[in-house]
Amino acid sequence: MERRSLDVVVLSDVHLGTYGCRAKELLNYLRSIQPAMLILNGDIIDGWQFSKRFFPSLHMQVIKEFMQFITNGSRVIYITGNHDEMLRKYADLHIGHFTLTDKMVLEIDQQMTWIFHGDVFDNTTKGSARMIAKLGSNGYGFLILFNRLVNSLLGFIGREKVSISKKIMAGVNKAVAKVNDLEQIASELAIKKKYDYVICGHIHQPSMKTIENAEGKVVYLNSGDWVEHMTALEYENSNWRMFEYNPKDFPVSTQVESKQAFNVVTDDITIHLSRLNS
Repeated sequence: MERRSLDVVVLSDVHLGTYGCRAKELLNYLRSIQPAMLILNGDIIDGWQFSKRFFPSLHMQVIKEFMQFITNGSRVIYITGNHDEMLRKYADLHIGHFTLTDKMVLEIDQQMTWIFHGDVFDNTTKGSARMIAKLGSNGYGFLILFNRLVNSLLGFIGREKVSISKKIMAGVNKAVAKVNDLEQIASELAIKKKYDYVICGHIHQPSMKTIENAEGKVVYLNSGDWVEHMTALEYENSNWRMFEYNPKDFPVSTQVESKQAFNVVTDDITIHLSRLNS
């Protein structure tokens, strides 16, 4: 498949290292694009659920694909989220075409775009509520596994698949949004700062809308996630659009998930010691 050249791509909430991550589909998408700038807007690696016992090779291939973009000359900006908050102590790191930060303002086609993950306005990720949020995150991972088992059974009897996890997540997000009002708070603050666009992730709800108040208006964008919706924001020809993954648009994947093999047996001498006690 020929890669599509894009000006900017925004991904968020990939959650590498969890059962819910759609790494195979994300790899198909990444291998179909060549962005001048790739913005990873938080929760790319899930530090809350990370376990050395579960990090499939497909998840590692996603990281390698990010690195390949850098090698090919794309600029990659990693914006930290709450699930990868362990990286925040290294914020404002710049290495070649790679930048690690907590937020950014991008000027593109003479318009100002404010980009951050969005958890800063979420009360459920702060204080004692943070522990409850972590427990809920682990529960969501088990729900994903249960959902896949149900769909396997439905497929066996010829019934249509259902997304139990998506319905529950949507209900939780509505409750969270009602309390925290992420979209409204972020948009009103962006209007005060005179930004034209504000881009968030965090709530796993892809969105493109214009929000207005007495002080002005701003375009609010949310890149969604790669757990349920499999969406990304793309900027090309002075226009933002929402990409939604459709398996029919991609050839049958030949990606095989395999356990990593370690080989420490070699006939090559890499270090020669003339004396042990030198």
